[in-house]
Amino acid sequence: MKERSRRGAIFRRFILAALIIGALSVAPSAARLIDLGVRVGEGAAVESAVAPFYLAPSPAPKAAAPGTIIRQEPVVGAPEGAKAWRVLYHSTDVDGKDTLVSGLVIAPATPASDSSRTVVSWAHPTTGTAPRCAPSSGIAPFVFIEGLSDLLAAGHVVVATDYAGMGLAGPPSFLIGATEAANVLDIARAARLVEGIGASNRVILWGHSQGGHASIFAAQRAPSYAPELTVAGVAVAAPATNLGALLSADIGDVSGVTIGAYAFTSYAEAYASRLPGNPLASILTTAGASAAPVMAKLCLLGQNSELHTIAGPLIGRFVLGDPTKIPGWSELLVENTPSEAPLPMPLFVAQGAKDTLVRPEITAAFVAAQTQAGTVVESHVLPDATHGTVALDSMPNLMKWMGALR
Repeated sequence: MKERSRRGAIFRRFILAALIIGALSVAPSAARLIDLGVRVGEGAAVESAVAPFYLAPSPAPKAAAPGTIIRQEPVVGAPEGAKAWRVLYHSTDVDGKDTLVSGLVIAPATPASDSSRTVVSWAHPTTGTAPRCAPSSGIAPFVFIEGLSDLLAAGHVVVATDYAGMGLAGPPSFLIGATEAANVLDIARAARLVEGIGASNRVILWGHSQGGHASIFAAQRAPSYAPELTVAGVAVAAPATNLGALLSADIGDVSGVTIGAYAFTSYAEAYASRLPGNPLASILTTAGASAAPVMAKLCLLGQNSELHTIAGPLIGRFVLGDPTKIPGWSELLVENTPSEAPLPMPLFVAQGAKDTLVRPEITAAFVAAQTQAGTVVESHVLPDATHGTVALDSMPNLMKWMGALR
């Protein structure tokens, strides 16, 4: 009875959190809630057994080819008709150094041995930056992969990286284009090593918010970083593109302070050699520099109220000045803003008109620049979509676009 009560409490907290962050675009049906409850219950039952998967191997493994899997295990609660594995695989960081990254591989349950299934590499929106904020380690890791059921029904293998430093302790990755790109591409490589799922070299990149940033960087870097992969297209929903403009637009509210705390602490670590000796003090107020590392340890899902409690008093007194004009930091924001150079594959962009985090005008400027550069772009502005709902709201258009890709 106590176990049932515990699972019920977990389920209620999970549903509340999902609704708060907008992961569900409409009120879920009774059938969907029952299915979700079953999956959450299954995940809660094995939650304590998951933690050892994310412990660093000892002794530390030698560097290996990106995409090499060193650990995998089945994951319970996969969507009906699918199988899933949690994987730990080799990737690289912003400096090109070998690192281990965790993530998920999900495939239709029907065996396939002919390597004919397209791999959709899903890049998740911001969940935090600490190891325990990794989506794959949660009690219902499949719920937030937007469009998962549609993608599996179309016969695709779906992979979802946690990004470096999440799940397993490692180098920072938040809005660091080179690291995110490698992580997104290398888990597609890893899928080909899972026996019987038929993962091919054909890849479609799909990401939301931070994941849109990761997907665009992956698309730009794929020809040189993973030339054996054929990236057929890249799809993004409310992507983080012009980081300087986004930061300037959002820094005046709790969401902007939170995202700023994640970004500044990640950059301070990843680019320590290119920044002043006390990097956070060079861009943040005394209060901001003290609070940012604390916020970086908190996850958006489950610790939102704590983040807001810290961020609220910092509104208007978080940064020392315009980050786009502070030496060292301004260059890093430009470096981690996706290039306007044309992409070598078609681009799908969905943007919610009611998005107050990734502003529609910033996404529109990116779309215009890509179109002018010669990229084949399909763009949709959804009039009623918010930042949280745009990815799910765009699925009908996205699936049609995917189906037309060569």
